[in-house]
Amino acid sequence: MRILSGIQPSGTIHIGNYFGMIKKMIESQNDGELFAFLASYHALTSVKDKEALQNNMFEAAVNFLALGMDPEKSTFWVQHDVKEVLELYWILSNHTSMGLLERAHSYKDKTSRGIQANHGLFSYPVLMAADILLYDVDVVPVGKDQIQHVEMTRDIANSFNHAYDKEIFILPKAKVDEIVATVPGTDGAKMSKSYGNTIDMFGSKKKVKKQVMGIVTDSKELDEPKEWENCNIYKLCELFMNEDELKDLQKRYETPGEGYGHFKLTLLDKINEHFEPYLEKREYYLNNKDEVKDILAFGANKARKIAQAKMEQIRELIGLKI
Repeated sequence: MRILSGIQPSGTIHIGNYFGMIKKMIESQNDGELFAFLASYHALTSVKDKEALQNNMFEAAVNFLALGMDPEKSTFWVQHDVKEVLELYWILSNHTSMGLLERAHSYKDKTSRGIQANHGLFSYPVLMAADILLYDVDVVPVGKDQIQHVEMTRDIANSFNHAYDKEIFILPKAKVDEIVATVPGTDGAKMSKSYGNTIDMFGSKKKVKKQVMGIVTDSKELDEPKEWENCNIYKLCELFMNEDELKDLQKRYETPGEGYGHFKLTLLDKINEHFEPYLEKREYYLNNKDEVKDILAFGANKARKIAQAKMEQIRELIGLKI
C-alpha cells in the first residue's frame, strides 16, 4: 500500500499539526510505503518572503526527522525538487471543471477571512491532485477539513481516465482518524496559526507556558466543582493522557479546591514530557544543515524516478510524444 502525506512549511509547528497529521504520518511508515513531502509550492499561496520560506522548509525538515521520519524507510523530499508535479498539474487542469473548484470549502473559507483571491489559491486542489496522482497513491491520511480535496482528486482522476478510456490513475482513499481529526486551540476553535490560538510543539518553555496559561475557560471559582466535558484544557489533555490519567483528572475537576490554573499546569507538564525525548535529535539536525539537505536530496531522487516514469506514460497517452 502506498501512502502520501504533505505539509506546508509555514513556520513553527504546533501540537495541532502534530496530532492532526505529523504523528499519523510518522506512524504510517509501518503501514505501507510512505511518500512524505514539504509542500513548498503550496506555501507560495501565503508566504511571499524568500528567507521565511527557506527557514520554514529547513525547520519543518528538522522537525520531521527529529520526530522519527526515516529517509531509508520512506521517501521524504521537498515538493519543488520534483518538477514533474507542475507538468501534471497543468495537464489535470484541463480535466477540472470550474464548478468543482468553486465548491472548494478551503478556498471559500480563506477568502471569507480576507485572504486575497488569486489563481494559485483557487487551483490549489488541482496541484494537490497532482501531488497524489503522480505517485499512484492508495491512501491519503487527512484531517476532516481536507477530505473534500481527496474527493476532488478522485473526481479529477475519473475525468482524466474517462477522457482517455484508460485507468491510468489510481483513485485514492482518504483516511481520517476521527479521534484527533480536529485539535482544539486555546480558544476552543480549531488550532490554527491564522486564528492565533496555537500551542507550539518545540517552542521555548516560557512561550509554551504562556500559550497554555492563555487557554480560555469559564469563570468558576476554586471552591466550585468544574465541568470537564466541554473544557478546552481537558480536550487537550485527552491527546496526552491515558484512560487512567483522564479518570483521575475528571475527579479533580469534580472536586472543589483546584482552579483551572492547576489543570493548565498539569497539561503543560504532559506537553513537556511528551516532546522532551525529541529535543536532542532536533538540536543535532539544526546544527547539521548539510546533512538535512542531503537527506532531502536523496528523497527527491527517489520520488523523481517514480514521477518521471509516470509522466512518460501520461505523455504517451495524451499525445505529447512525437
